[in-house]
Formats: sequence, C-alpha cells, structure tokens
Amino acid sequence: MRSAYRAAALITLMAAISACNEQGGSAPGAVSEGEAQALEEAAEMLDERQLPEGVLPPVDVAEDGAETPEPETPQEAETE
Repeated sequence: MRSAYRAAALITLMAAISACNEQGGSAPGAVSEGEAQALEEAAEMLDERQLPEGVLPPVDVAEDGAETPEPETPQEAETE
C-alpha cells in the first residue's frame, strides 16, 4: 500500500515537471511575430505624420543657441 502512494506521488511529480518544460508557451508580455510586425507598421505610420502648418509657433534660434519663439503679430514685435 505504501509503495502505491509513492508511485502515485512520483507519477504526479513527473507530470508536473514535464508540464513546466514545454517549449510551446511564451513568456508573459511577449508578442507574436505578427503582433510585432503590426506594431512596427503602426510606429512607421506615426513617424510619417506631420502637423499642419501654423499649429505650432515658429521657433527662431538666437545667437547664443537658445530657441526663442517668433512673435505672433506685428504689434507684439514692436513692444519687445
């Protein structure tokens, strides 16, 4: 009777160990090859997008290398 319990425990242990070594599973957070390609294509699409003209104020580079935005209206230019 005692050897039957040992045999059952050994079989259960072997089944658990063999299930841990399967190569079919992937790591948590891993992406498939198709998902990686889709992410790469989406990143390229975002990189190609450009803002329409006039959305951001133009930037001027001063002599000291600091960027200074240009005034938006001629009246602002006269007050500076």
